[in-house]
Amino acid sequence: MSTATDLNRPAAPPAFQEINASRRFKNRLATILVGGTFVLALAPLVWLLITVIAKGFQYVLNADWWQKSLAGLTSRQFGGGVYHAIIGTLLQGLICAVIAVPIAILVAVYLVEYGKRSRLAKAVTFTVDILSGVPSIVAALFIYALCITTLGMPRSAFAVSLALVLLMIPVVVRTTEELLKIVPDELREAAYALGVPKWKTIVKIVIPTALSGIITGVSLAIARVMGETAPVLVLVGYTTFINYDPFGGSMASLPLLMTSERLTTNEVGEARVWGAAVTLILIITVFNLLGSLISRLTSLKTK
Repeated sequence: MSTATDLNRPAAPPAFQEINASRRFKNRLATILVGGTFVLALAPLVWLLITVIAKGFQYVLNADWWQKSLAGLTSRQFGGGVYHAIIGTLLQGLICAVIAVPIAILVAVYLVEYGKRSRLAKAVTFTVDILSGVPSIVAALFIYALCITTLGMPRSAFAVSLALVLLMIPVVVRTTEELLKIVPDELREAAYALGVPKWKTIVKIVIPTALSGIITGVSLAIARVMGETAPVLVLVGYTTFINYDPFGGSMASLPLLMTSERLTTNEVGEARVWGAAVTLILIITVFNLLGSLISRLTSLKTK
């Protein structure tokens, strides 16, 4: 009888024991704290979006808002639009991206694939870290002192783009560097075993593998620099007319328009400020959605 009883008894206690009350309490407390912190961090953003959309969305529904400028209108006259500021914002962001993205990707490739722990790589990493913490006003003053005061360049949208380049490069470098690091070494080793040169391995295998994430990082970086105010205040003048020349003359942008119209301290200027804020949010949202779409398409091609 005792032998049969021993055979029916489990050889070892079950692996998953019942959770005691103390652990359940700690788990619920941690869940509540994490959820509360998330809501606390999200509340200002939600409040900001609701406030901006509630006060400015009615203005962007007018077709003239997207098709006309403020040329010929005083600060107390309703009407017109922000077409001139939209053109300026897009031109400055596009020029910045054309300059910053190739430089940043090449720097990231050097740090991951060639530099490793060399002295030059450490110096580049240190420089990128410094640029990551540089305020936008410092970047604007540096371009003003170098390009305008020393080299004699005029105040222009191109000078603004150069200042934005200093702000955009570290963001893209860091994003690209981390994405290149997570590319499996087996892909590189397989290419080397087939006799593929290192540069071709990087161009044909490593970068395409990380391309979807790089595009996402670039879109986020563009969204960040498009809303900067300090460079446009220092490096270019405001105008209510449309200017397609980034190398000369004053050029409006959405951040500069908001700053200029806010100084009018009247109902018309306040309406334009809220409308321009909604417009900038919509443009940045479109850029992020396009980046996500392109990222998803490229990721499907690389699988």
